[in-house]
Amino acid sequence: MIIYFQFISQILWIEGGFNCTFHCSRLDIYRKVPKDLTQPTYIGAIVSVCSVLFIIFLMMSELASFIQTELVSELFVDSPDGAERIPVRLNITLPKMSCDYVGLDIQDEMGRHEVGFHENIKKDDIHGGGCRFQSLFYINRVPGNFHVSTHGAGHQPSHFDMSHIINGLQFGDVITEESVKGAFKAISEHSELDANGLSSHDYVLRIVPTIYEKRDGSLQNSFQYTWAHKEYTSYGHGGMGIVPAIWFRYDLNAITVKYVERRKPFYHFITTVCAIVGGTFTVAGIIDSMIFTANEIFRKAEMGKLS
Repeated sequence: MIIYFQFISQILWIEGGFNCTFHCSRLDIYRKVPKDLTQPTYIGAIVSVCSVLFIIFLMMSELASFIQTELVSELFVDSPDGAERIPVRLNITLPKMSCDYVGLDIQDEMGRHEVGFHENIKKDDIHGGGCRFQSLFYINRVPGNFHVSTHGAGHQPSHFDMSHIINGLQFGDVITEESVKGAFKAISEHSELDANGLSSHDYVLRIVPTIYEKRDGSLQNSFQYTWAHKEYTSYGHGGMGIVPAIWFRYDLNAITVKYVERRKPFYHFITTVCAIVGGTFTVAGIIDSMIFTANEIFRKAEMGKLS
């Protein structure tokens, strides 16, 4: 009796499994065609090989695009705190002025007026009695100016000559990424050696705040700028010349430029790959069907069976 029940149970289990497999297989939307019902062709082989090569090419191109970092720029109106300050790096050479007289003065519309600014100043004597002047200082984010002059010297030189070479002028952080294009060091290796020694020089700067955000979320705050130069000689009462200086007059743009490093999301890569594979095989199938149909019509025409 026990053996009989075990036999019946096995039959029911097999029958149930068979019915489940049979009914579940009806859900298959990828029906298989027996190989005896398919017909390979020479043209179909060529289309298939070309399709595979085309898919490989597109997938490799998409992979390279996915790995590469994309740089996106955007503009917005900035409203910074008025107390925020901008670091400025100035490197200038005055070949005909002694370091004993050269100094830096800073003014702005918030009432700041410093004559003979002396913090983070480096002066190097050069051949011929000239001076290489370097400084790192901070300015407020309001219109103003800073100028290289002899105003802060204890006594004035007997002879003035403000001819100069601006080796570099930069605002904010140093951005070294080649993908970020901008005039972050617009005045570099600019020479005014042929100028009249008694002339003053005006550099009018238009500064554009710039933010660079890396993929890790870190930020660099720099400033692009454009500039224009004017040389002039000023005279006071009695025809006496006014002490010349090298002026940098700046104003800040209210629009901020932001560069953001981004990489395409992985789902975008998967979606594109699926579109490449599916689209290529679909189009290739259409082309193959058209060629095969045209070939069959041509053969029937040759055999006189075309009606």
